[in-house]
Amino acid sequence: MRNSKRVAVVIPAQNEADAIGKVVGDIPAWVDQIVVADNGSIDATATVAKAAGATVISEPEPGYGAACLAGIAAVEAADIIVFLDGDYSDYPEEMAHLVDPIATDAADIVIGSRVTGVREAGSLMPQQRFGNWLATTLIRLIWGGRYTDLGPFRAIERSKLDALGMADRNFGWTVEMQIRALEEGLRVAEVPVSYRRRIGTSKVSGTIRGTVLAGAKILYIIARQALRRSDAANPTSTGRERGVAL
Repeated sequence: MRNSKRVAVVIPAQNEADAIGKVVGDIPAWVDQIVVADNGSIDATATVAKAAGATVISEPEPGYGAACLAGIAAVEAADIIVFLDGDYSDYPEEMAHLVDPIATDAADIVIGSRVTGVREAGSLMPQQRFGNWLATTLIRLIWGGRYTDLGPFRAIERSKLDALGMADRNFGWTVEMQIRALEEGLRVAEVPVSYRRRIGTSKVSGTIRGTVLAGAKILYIIARQALRRSDAANPTSTGRERGVAL
């Protein structure tokens, strides 16, 4: 527990046998539950995670969001849920920086910013930096929220997370959460976090196909939410009247 708040960690992981034990091992002792959502791994990810002390659940449907949703469903009881990747690029020992603002009722959601934090050379690829800049710029222009990153290392109050109605099951998970947080009027904070080169090869930024698919999905989520926002503000208008093909 942290400041009398129960804390759970959800780690989506796919073929991270070489890294997942280090991730789980570096999580602070005050965390109440660690859930590793094994996203169809064909290596020993599940075995290593269990040996390290995590609760392991299986989500065979490919997709970062699908794994996160499965992990949330497996959380037994928590006031705060933390998300981080299973590739050891995040620093689990910095978790208090994300949890404490929520545990002290100063924020509802805290995003770890790799952009403003200390980064190991080569840890954040050029395409990731550009994608972050483009996405966060669009969010600022449309919703007025000032983010610097779509980083995976984040914490959110459980009740507020449930109210967001998260639905994306793959690459749009992080941007959907950040947009929905603004739409729901949550108290959003961003803190610098350290970032290092991941263990193994990224399924997203490590391939051209993954980069293109992730970028397209992020832009799709932004466009979809922007259209819904416009429809809510102008309930009598239609997509065709705005010249949008539906």
